Amino acid sequence: MTPKAIQVFRGEHLESTHDLHVAVVNNEGKLLYSYGNPNRLTFPRSSMKPFQAVPLVETGAASRFHYSQADLSLSCASHSGEKIHRDTVLNILNRIGLAEEALQCGTHIPRDMESYKQLIREGKELTPVFSNCSGKHSGMLTTAVHMNEDVSTYREIYHPVQERILEVIQEICEIPREQIQLSVDGCGVPVHQLPLNRVALGFAKLANPVGKHATALEIIRNAMIQHPEMVGGTERFDTDLMRGFNARIVAKAGAEAVQCLGLVEEGIGIAIKVEDGGARATSVAAVGVLKQLRLGNEQIFEALRDYVHAPVLNARNDKIGVIKPNFVLNKA
Repeated sequence: MTPKAIQVFRGEHLESTHDLHVAVVNNEGKLLYSYGNPNRLTFPRSSMKPFQAVPLVETGAASRFHYSQADLSLSCASHSGEKIHRDTVLNILNRIGLAEEALQCGTHIPRDMESYKQLIREGKELTPVFSNCSGKHSGMLTTAVHMNEDVSTYREIYHPVQERILEVIQEICEIPREQIQLSVDGCGVPVHQLPLNRVALGFAKLANPVGKHATALEIIRNAMIQHPEMVGGTERFDTDLMRGFNARIVAKAGAEAVQCLGLVEEGIGIAIKVEDGGARATSVAAVGVLKQLRLGNEQIFEALRDYVHAPVLNARNDKIGVIKPNFVLNKA
């Protein structure tokens, strides 16, 4: 039996495993390394948010409504719902003349539990600004307002906001439009299915922009790496990784255990999908790939140690196990 790529130990005993798919691609689309199936059809989910933000920049909407780098970074975020995230979204909505009710991302309990507890203590209900996707949705609304388009249907598949996004993804990831399958993301907007290696190509171009959308991609990349706290939040992998690598990596996770990285100096994109959707395996897989590519050093990985070998915790918050990588990349 072939050993699985990610192994979960309880004490010294192997308890569970995860299969893995990895594509490592340069910004010309050449596959450099892989593991599993680099062509696996994948919904990258929130990993596509940097590309969904391209029309926000290219239409002039971000400029018109005076988006800061932090604002733009938040438009690419799966944020934790911390006060800084909520305040920024509300500020953007105020600038474009809309109320929070215009957000159609739905509601969920935020990762930032202190914010949620405070809401309960005040006897208030969850609202859409707490959603991890409220930054993306406020960006879509900003574009719709700028283009004088209907803001009540901005998330619908045939709305011009979503049509522009589909065109951008097609061009950046270099895949014919008819080969991009569509479904609905957790926050209600269209989500795009692509081969994993095409997703990696997109992140290679985000890291080291080339082609038609290079200017917008560079602006978005710089916003994310200069304000990583907006992309995730406190004790979030994307945020901590970008900080740890000091602007050398742009990172964005997606639901169902997707993790994408762009190596800025190398112009390389990495797309990772854990087969069973087990998100606990993604940071371990990502750091495992970076180490095999000989990126980073002991100091960086010591600061990121809880992502290198992720701890398994019990209800007392005791460490009773560990999650480890167990794979070797194949050179193309």
